[in-house]
Amino acid sequence: MTQLPGLLDIEAIRKDFPLLDRVVHDGKKIVYLDNAATSQKPRQVLDALNEYYEQHNANVHRGVHVLAEEATALYEGARDKVAAFINAPSRDEVIFTKNASESLNLVANMLGWADEPYRVDRETEIAITEMEHHSNIVPWQLLAQRTGAKLKWFGLTDDGRLDLSNIEEVITEKTKIVSFTLVSNIMGTVNPVEAIVRRAQDVGALVLIDASQAAPHMPLDVQALGADFVAFTGHKMCGPTGIGVLWGRQELLEDLPPFLGGGEMIETVSMHASTYAPAPHKFEAGTPPIAQAVGLGAAVDYLTAIGMDKIAAHEHAITEYAIKRLAEVPDLRIIGPTTAEDRGAAISFVLGDIHPHDVGQVLDEQGIAVRVGHHCARPVCLRYGIPATTRASFYLYSSPADVDALIDGLEHVRNFFG
Repeated sequence: MTQLPGLLDIEAIRKDFPLLDRVVHDGKKIVYLDNAATSQKPRQVLDALNEYYEQHNANVHRGVHVLAEEATALYEGARDKVAAFINAPSRDEVIFTKNASESLNLVANMLGWADEPYRVDRETEIAITEMEHHSNIVPWQLLAQRTGAKLKWFGLTDDGRLDLSNIEEVITEKTKIVSFTLVSNIMGTVNPVEAIVRRAQDVGALVLIDASQAAPHMPLDVQALGADFVAFTGHKMCGPTGIGVLWGRQELLEDLPPFLGGGEMIETVSMHASTYAPAPHKFEAGTPPIAQAVGLGAAVDYLTAIGMDKIAAHEHAITEYAIKRLAEVPDLRIIGPTTAEDRGAAISFVLGDIHPHDVGQVLDEQGIAVRVGHHCARPVCLRYGIPATTRASFYLYSSPADVDALIDGLEHVRNFFG
């Protein structure tokens, strides 16, 4: 195996992930390179889910029997783990949702219903970027349509970076919210948080950061980011599907209205009016994703034990190697940064005039799992004049051998299509 500096003990880590031993298509061992879509789950997470359902399954918070108390302790314990993982000042700033999309929609709706000084209306502006996942575009389009607010965005440079040359025009005195991704899901670009946050703070705008592609791959410190809200999802960071996180500053969560109404988010209810529970329960109506939160807590334990700084170093080495090897493939064009500097572990590319769906299908026949399409980031494809891309994305269990398999697979694709 190719040796690279900074790699984790890949063989030991891969033993924790049962699916990576799966054999597909005529005995080929799967090469999983679709981690930006979802990660695989270690046995430690699977065991935590099984143990919860087998030993502790009950609804949370109101029961006084032993199972309810155990389930509540596990659920709220997961909140403690997430708070520590992101360096939140308070556990009460951590809200569980079903995914990052719901977290982003939650903020958009809160601001649409809020009183001054937070309300988004026809006199205000919303700022996003051209590289956002649809989950961080559509909610703001909907809010702008409902309120009359003006939606503005940063464009992209030819090399896949944000164009901040007109930052004072995009973020103005009218801007109420700036919402942007920390790491692009399609291009892997790591964005300049400090410059954007500084400008937003200068004009009094709130900042929401989509950290879905950051939380699994690098240390995430919400206090250091300087944002007002941070959203991410569990299934991309070794956790189960159906669990997301919204972190928000305590004073904002106290002032802003809830988005969903129902059980648990109330303080008192009469037929005339209701009052609301304090955060985080104010924003967690109904039975929450209990088992999923427990699984996310186990995933946080797993990642923390390895060390997020070590995971980041491992992925940087793998990404740098992958970019080098991809440069050897004739007619291949990377969409986004072509160096490992300030970029994550997702690499999108086009291969000559071969459609990405054809590339993905032939790679699949070789046991190589990649993503094809516009990756819920169609404006990026439009910006670079392409219908779609093939995306290979790496994680803590990815190896140089996986990269080599991809390169061999792409050679097979080129030969197949002549």
